[in-house]
Amino acid sequence: MKEVISTISSKGQLTIPAEVRRHLGVQSHDKVAFVIESEGEVKLKVPRYTDIDSVVGKAGSLKTPLSWREMRAIAKEDRMRRKRGLKP
Repeated sequence: MKEVISTISSKGQLTIPAEVRRHLGVQSHDKVAFVIESEGEVKLKVPRYTDIDSVVGKAGSLKTPLSWREMRAIAKEDRMRRKRGLKP
């Protein structure tokens, strides 16, 4: 186990050291979670999901609406391309 020290600012803000950001794979504007495990122990992790409000509008809009069947077909095709190592 390795310990990396950081300082809390007067406003209660904490800078996550570069080594820890690299280890977690996070960048500016990413979300992290502080998980209170037990007395005196808190873990920092990347949440696996976010609330729906944080993703609304992120995908942009379409010129013409797609049916549910069309959206599922596109999602399936993208998933298969990623499995083969191709860009969606």
